[in-house]
Amino acid sequence: MGNFEEIINSPTPTLVDFYATWCGPCKMMGPLLEEVSTELGDNAKILKIDIDNNRETAVKYGIRSVPTLILFKEGNIVWRQAGVPPKNLIVESVKNNI
Repeated sequence: MGNFEEIINSPTPTLVDFYATWCGPCKMMGPLLEEVSTELGDNAKILKIDIDNNRETAVKYGIRSVPTLILFKEGNIVWRQAGVPPKNLIVESVKNNI
């Protein structure tokens, strides 16, 4: 995986899942994001960022609770959601930014 900044500055929408290994709801995001990835195919990238291993990145983007999803396009935050949103909301939010 390349540099985080390079990836989120891409014109391809990048959905970043900020999570922690100790977080119960975060464990539900894995299978959910696999379904989202299957549905979106190559139209978007999905990254998982462990906030405990990437504190600076978590602080930079104001992550106060996990899981938090942030959708980046060309380096800009175009959508953000804390908690575990329904799959259709995630897919719709990404498709609106393709």
